[in-house]
Amino acid sequence: MRKNIQRVGLLFLNIFFIALCFGVLIPILYAFSVSLNAQDSLIGADFRFIPRDFTLEHYRAVLFDYPVLLWLSNTVILAFSSVFISMLVAIPGAYSLSRLRFKGSRPIVKSLIMLHSFPAILSMFALFRLLMPLGLINTRTGLIIIYVGTMSIFGLLNMKGYFDSIPSDIEEAAQIDGANKRQTVMLILLPLAKPAIVVTCMMVLIFVWNEYIFAITFMTGASNYTLSVGLFSLQATEMAGSWPVFAAASITISLPVLVVFFAVQRYMVSGLTAGGVKG
Repeated sequence: MRKNIQRVGLLFLNIFFIALCFGVLIPILYAFSVSLNAQDSLIGADFRFIPRDFTLEHYRAVLFDYPVLLWLSNTVILAFSSVFISMLVAIPGAYSLSRLRFKGSRPIVKSLIMLHSFPAILSMFALFRLLMPLGLINTRTGLIIIYVGTMSIFGLLNMKGYFDSIPSDIEEAAQIDGANKRQTVMLILLPLAKPAIVVTCMMVLIFVWNEYIFAITFMTGASNYTLSVGLFSLQATEMAGSWPVFAAASITISLPVLVVFFAVQRYMVSGLTAGGVKG
């Protein structure tokens, strides 16, 4: 009797989450439908998810009539540079705070958590005053510094949680077998931490890919736009009212991140959960 109740409860739970997933997909399907509609209508009494006047012209316009590919190139450079440098900082820092129990390690972690809890926009004026004398305003280098400073703390905290979950006995056993410290970290610890590394990289990538406030503040000129800023400019200025093109651009710029997500999705569950282990 109890098993039957559990099965019924599990069935309703699955139905609920399936319905929730479809609910989340509705705005995406709506945007996709608008992007395929030859008529420039966002909301109408005769709107259909499968448009009567089907066209791919809006996607052609996005790729060839507007500098979306240039914005994509700018965003890819910023995203992958930020991911690489953030992880280059986060992994050694997380390992040090997890394994080297030196005096002051706990206050450092608490300070990082406190700093990360404040909205990044509060640092806007200070960042501007710091980057202006260095000539880094309206440069990719300046924006990468901002992104790395923001996301390396997140990466460090997430990776520290994962390193805390790996028993130190594994490292001790490797050292007994003759491995030095570098070999232990590179050949044993980092492969074990691969899920957390992949997930942290994915989170940093998504942040940089979608970030708007810093990009619009510190970068000017259409040739320097990122995808998020360029997407807004399509609807805000010269393309005001062209909702199908705006929808087509939204779908197009989402595809690269979606492809990366599906490529690493097998690491997502273990990487996200393990990072929450208390140190």
